[in-house]
Amino acid sequence: MKITYIATYPPRECGIGTFTNNLFKSMLNGSANQNEKHEGFVVALNDNDLTYKYPEEVKLTIRQDHQEDYLKAVKYINLSGADVCILQHEFGIFGGGSGVYILPLLHRLEIPLIVTLHTILKTPSYNEKAVLKEICKMAQKIVVMSHKAIEFLTTIYDVPEKKIALFEHGVPDIHFSPTKSKKEFKLKNKKVLLTFGFVGRNKGIETVIKALPDVVKKHPDVIYIVLGKTHPNVLRHSGEEYRISLLRLVKNLQLGKHVLFLNQFIDEQDLFKYLYACDIYITPYLNEAQITSGTLSYAVGVGAAVLSTPYWHAEELLGEDRGRLFNFNDSEGLAQIVTSLLDNPEEMNKLKQNATEYGKKITWPKTGEKYISLAEKILEEEHFEVEQQESALDLLILPPFSLAHINRLTDDTGIIQHAKFGIPNLKEGYCLDDNSRALLMVLMTYRQMKDVRALELSPIYLSYIHYLQNPDGTFRNFLSFSRNFLDQQGSEDSFGRTIWALGYLLGNAPNDAYYQTGRLIFFNASPNFEKLTSIRGIANTMVGISHYLKSNPSDDAITERLRNLAHVLMKHYNDNSTADWKWFESLLAYDNGMLPLALLHSAEILNDDKITQTAIDSMNFLTEHTLKDNYLSIIGNEKWYKKEGERSVFAQQPIDAMAMVLMYHQAFHVTNDKEYLNKLYTSFLWFLGENDLRMSLYDYETKGCCDGFESYGVNRNQGAESSLAYLISHLTVLQAYEDFHKSDLKIV
Repeated sequence: MKITYIATYPPRECGIGTFTNNLFKSMLNGSANQNEKHEGFVVALNDNDLTYKYPEEVKLTIRQDHQEDYLKAVKYINLSGADVCILQHEFGIFGGGSGVYILPLLHRLEIPLIVTLHTILKTPSYNEKAVLKEICKMAQKIVVMSHKAIEFLTTIYDVPEKKIALFEHGVPDIHFSPTKSKKEFKLKNKKVLLTFGFVGRNKGIETVIKALPDVVKKHPDVIYIVLGKTHPNVLRHSGEEYRISLLRLVKNLQLGKHVLFLNQFIDEQDLFKYLYACDIYITPYLNEAQITSGTLSYAVGVGAAVLSTPYWHAEELLGEDRGRLFNFNDSEGLAQIVTSLLDNPEEMNKLKQNATEYGKKITWPKTGEKYISLAEKILEEEHFEVEQQESALDLLILPPFSLAHINRLTDDTGIIQHAKFGIPNLKEGYCLDDNSRALLMVLMTYRQMKDVRALELSPIYLSYIHYLQNPDGTFRNFLSFSRNFLDQQGSEDSFGRTIWALGYLLGNAPNDAYYQTGRLIFFNASPNFEKLTSIRGIANTMVGISHYLKSNPSDDAITERLRNLAHVLMKHYNDNSTADWKWFESLLAYDNGMLPLALLHSAEILNDDKITQTAIDSMNFLTEHTLKDNYLSIIGNEKWYKKEGERSVFAQQPIDAMAMVLMYHQAFHVTNDKEYLNKLYTSFLWFLGENDLRMSLYDYETKGCCDGFESYGVNRNQGAESSLAYLISHLTVLQAYEDFHKSDLKIV
């Protein structure tokens, strides 16, 4: 069996790296069956562009904050011949918000995945929970090191218990003489208290120091050793502030002869010598939120007398009289326990004996055998298959359609432009773009669902559009929350989106009052149609005109205007397209799907084969660059995608996904090709997590949609544009489902 490991790795100074190194050696060298030889390699995570001189088993490295490295790594793994992948998960070792960069790698993995979880949060943030749930969903087995971890996974993260395996934290099978170890470190006549591991404020070392004055009164031969460097993340942000505060505390309490700081990251051999040299080992962490502690496992494993605050792992591991617990920040209680144990060697020896017996069960060779057995069992599963994403229409996995967030964003003026998370940001006021989209969305909702609330919202958005129209038929765009105009004339994009909404209204008006108002605004704006120069403004206008003409096919004047705008778009295509670049510009920018969509709509009205072919060719070109591997990968707005350049991944926005959904829906109407409904559905799933980061933008709590993907992960703000893009796309999927049944097609 060939195994690949993804984790930090020595010589990087990291507890997870040490864990992985021990796991690697115990699985490949410590099999109980000597006839079975296993092989493997490590994919190591580097931090902050640092490089390390790794041992030969490290075949590839990933720079933590470079997402392209993760994608290169998964290609290497899939071609390596590895049978199984073991991932060590800790939020801080992967790039992106909450370590989101690991998700695209795992999604592309073509071999079974075992994940060891080193941190499981009781109160995770939205992103932390989403990332961990997705990782657990993709894993065949999840390894945890405590019963509390199982409880959290099943109750907070909805992980089936049958998917979880409990393996205690392994302990190196290293033995030294306590007497010789004390002698080597010149501690022969000392009673040694020890804490080791990375130093940071959450470790609570001051609790032990404050307990020492009472202890040394009775036992003046006590020395407390703090063994470990300051955590690298702490050093980057706060330097040695915490360590210096501890040194001041030692000086103020006149404990200079009783406290020793060893600011170093030592190898396991020396570490275990210190563990055997100590009389009492202490973990004085400040709160309960520690699901796994390697340092505590090591101390119990060597048979030390262990004292700890009652964090989650300590409560389990020190049960059955394997140690003693004291309360958080309780220096007085700690002093009493230490003094009592030093006064009663028999009691302390009993703790050590119980710990020693338990430690024999959790040595790394035994833990390695458990991982080997788990991997073999997964590979023996007859029905194991790497999960493949399907793109067939399936309404059962769609969230219920809801206007809750739109209600939250809408007041009697219109829809608020932006939000802070799920709360309207009144400081940013209103814009024409969003009120036009909102009108389109509620009209679609009422047409499909006869939703009374949608009908009630319609005049709010329509009156906003009317209020923002200038005497010459153009529109302002921005309005402050105090209803003051913020511009004289809006963009051509906002003009086009307004004509789109008005055209849809004229083709689908719920009553005559709305129709007459919409018609007035539409035709006041119509003299400006052919003045447009922005191709996206033109495209949006063409879609609106097409909706109008579907119910008013005899309007020859507007039909000619549609034809003229289509020819402008065709000219852009002819001027920029080449054999390998079939597009309207020399770059793929934003809202790209609108351009083929506009031609597809006009082709349906004008019956022009050349327009139809250009629409299909440009749509196929866009598909080639954004819809692959069974998910939608939108061109990011960070840098866009210039011809002969590199495409931008980040700043993906919901309006682009909406345009793709609408484009494929219209392509189905024009061609009657069922494959476009598959592509429509695949594009919609971008909102629900089938995307480059494998994270859902739809918020099941607020019923809003997040504003997009950035380099750090999901932008959790839920403004009008993104939420309306989601709802329009959702409604289009529902309509496509109806179209599918009407046409008696079978989606496969």
